[in-house]
Amino acid sequence: MEPTLAAHALSAATEITTAALSGDEPDTVLASVVQKAAELAGADLGLVMVRADDGSVSVEAAYGSETGDLRGLMLPAESAAGRVARGGETVVTEDVVTDPRTAPYVPGELRKFGPFAAAPFGTGGRVLGALAVYKRRGAEAFSPATVEVLTAFAAQVGVVLALADGANARHRVTLYEERERIARELHDVIVQRLYAAGMQLDRVRRRMRKRFAGTDATRLGEAIDQLDQTIGEIRATVHSLRSPAPEPEAARKPDLAESARGEVRIAEELLGYPPILELAGEFADIPAERADHIRAALREALSNVVRHSGASETRVTLHRDAHEVRLRVRDNGSGVPQDVATRGLRHLAERAERAGGKFFLNSSPSLGTLVAFDLPLEPGKRP
Repeated sequence: MEPTLAAHALSAATEITTAALSGDEPDTVLASVVQKAAELAGADLGLVMVRADDGSVSVEAAYGSETGDLRGLMLPAESAAGRVARGGETVVTEDVVTDPRTAPYVPGELRKFGPFAAAPFGTGGRVLGALAVYKRRGAEAFSPATVEVLTAFAAQVGVVLALADGANARHRVTLYEERERIARELHDVIVQRLYAAGMQLDRVRRRMRKRFAGTDATRLGEAIDQLDQTIGEIRATVHSLRSPAPEPEAARKPDLAESARGEVRIAEELLGYPPILELAGEFADIPAERADHIRAALREALSNVVRHSGASETRVTLHRDAHEVRLRVRDNGSGVPQDVATRGLRHLAERAERAGGKFFLNSSPSLGTLVAFDLPLEPGKRP
């Protein structure tokens, strides 16, 4: 191992270890990891990819001059990064686009790159994913010494992050309880006071409309709009604070029907009216992994109603038969903004694809929004 490069790697790993064990935010630590990796390797792009249950990997952090919107990018389990993330050996190639081991799985966003190296992010039973670096096509390949240092660095910092996660686990229940308390106070006290103030101002405006000068009436209207916007933002924050709920690993998860009622109750608090919930079928025996996908889809769909729709009516339908579970969330609001349709709901489409299901979104300002999420009860059997 080249001494100077090894010394830089050790210094970088020490810095990351200090940050991780000091309780820095995981996103901040991952950003530091990928930056250090790219700098050590002299790479144009660095990616931290985390393994999902199905073996696929998703980009959790990226570093480089042209990273674009790579965070959240999914690569299949058969990709080089997927194989590495399962605990395999480091993969190195001079051209990721033409090498038959890697070429079939290179997404369009990464086809501008050539030299590639991916190392297990962690070691032994603590491999979290893959740490990958890229150079632009035509650049010199990564040297054996660089690959050796990258592999050692990825193994060390991956284990550090896994250990730090375990060290922080005992604080999570307390953290979630505190989040719930803050959420309750925000909703029960702050939102109610703001809402009452807005109602009072609106009554004043209606009663004294003729007495107000044009500019005064405009200012009052703007103040009311700002109050409404603030209430919406606080309600969205409350929903974020309450999601996900704390749940010990060994605890029994509620059945899907119970979960759906809980999500609808939270949405009712945030929307100010009760969404209609229709359940058809038996949900208690749905496999936990399948139920988790439906829970996530329902939570994301209701979150978007709360955050963006301005709807006055929302209907949730959950139907289970012998082969599949079908979720529908409809509202009569103003539709999902384009940036949310392409970003916020993209993960649901990816989740459905990974799980062998189907995702559908229909949204317009005049008709409201329909989110559909269908999932087979048995993996591999499409609905």
